[in-house]
Amino acid sequence: MDATLPPDLHAAMSARLGDGWLTGDACRPFGGDDSRRWVMPSAVALPRTPDDVVALVRACRTHAVPIVARGAGTGTTGAAVPTQGGVVVSFARMNRILEVRAADRCVVVEPGVLNGELQLALVPHGLFWPPDPSSADLCSVGGNLATNAGGPRAVKYGTARDNVLGLVAVTGAGELIRCGGAYTKDATGYDLTHLIVGSEGTLALIVEATLKLAPCSRAQAGLRVLYRDAATAAAAVSRIMARPATPTMLEFMDRSAIALIRRNGSDVPEAGAMLLVEADGDDDTLPYALQALAEAAEGDGLIALDVATDGSARDRLWAARRALSPALRTIKPGKINEDVVVPVSRIPDLVAAMEVLASEVDLPIVVFGHAGNGNLHVNIMYDDGDTAETSRAHAALPRVFAQVLALGGTLSGEHGIGLSKRDFMTDAFSAATLDAMRAVKAALDPDGILNPGKVLPPRQE
Repeated sequence: MDATLPPDLHAAMSARLGDGWLTGDACRPFGGDDSRRWVMPSAVALPRTPDDVVALVRACRTHAVPIVARGAGTGTTGAAVPTQGGVVVSFARMNRILEVRAADRCVVVEPGVLNGELQLALVPHGLFWPPDPSSADLCSVGGNLATNAGGPRAVKYGTARDNVLGLVAVTGAGELIRCGGAYTKDATGYDLTHLIVGSEGTLALIVEATLKLAPCSRAQAGLRVLYRDAATAAAAVSRIMARPATPTMLEFMDRSAIALIRRNGSDVPEAGAMLLVEADGDDDTLPYALQALAEAAEGDGLIALDVATDGSARDRLWAARRALSPALRTIKPGKINEDVVVPVSRIPDLVAAMEVLASEVDLPIVVFGHAGNGNLHVNIMYDDGDTAETSRAHAALPRVFAQVLALGGTLSGEHGIGLSKRDFMTDAFSAATLDAMRAVKAALDPDGILNPGKVLPPRQE
């Protein structure tokens, strides 16, 4: 047993959780996430019920032991890494779909349910949960809610925060709270549901969620549109988003992303920028929506526009987007991937700034992402075995964030802040705003035991 683990806490949790209380080497798989950070936990708890979570939080509070909530460990910012030791709470055993309420267009789930498994369970009901991160088959609903995950469909259907109706959660004081419910309209008191979503386990531990569902569309169709440069592609994004027919997905690739996938065998023609557009609807409305989106995509800088209406053709259009992330590793083994957001009209400014930065630091920087939201993934590629390249890559990161904020943007669209972006929060928010966030944290987690050291930077004295 870890020497820092209070014996009374160990005895109580071992008796309550049985084989759901891990110590020693059994804790190793729970110490890291996709940020490539890793710290050995003092213990790992795998609760099965909300009462188990309440008992754990109260015991940890008594002994001033940190608690770090963990979903499936697919996060990229270090939010699930126990940087101060303590207990990692894995929700892998709280993975039941409790109730599908098709008539209310919602589903009640435990946090450990995997996104992909939930989607499969909803198919017979003709419904789906809109958040679709690239890790959907592996990531948990609890993790999606903790980071306010999104994905390509967010341009039409919104992020996790837009698709949750209610929560049951355990605060840092060990109190079980309920907020929201199986209804879409609510003007009763403070909106704790949407406050907790995106808080990365720093305010409360989600033990149950009522999720808002959408009906599956009967038909989909896609467009692949190539442009002379990022400026003309961004102008097209603005035109597309101004139309009444909102695209289901609207993805952007810059010149470097297109060059990369071409080197890796894609049949995409050479271009300065590319948009991938998807529309959904029924057999009657989809053709009109697709035509409206195609007309909006046309304009200055257009090189080519391809339409795909059947499944195999759409798959070919989207193959380039799916191939992009794996292809990045063929450039360099190291990658800093930041999911920044700028106003849509400032996309070309960000892309141009990243081209300049890439030249100055002598490293490839590839930009792609969810153009309809202005949520772009800036990928700084480097050889993590080369000290000089590693240093230049990490020195470039503050410049990326500074440029994003100068363009009126924000630090994250769907990955969250965690540890990797925490210290940049002082650039994104005023001292008064950060103090307001700290006050909320203190109200729900009075002893600061929930995921300490994440999201909020230390107060400047």
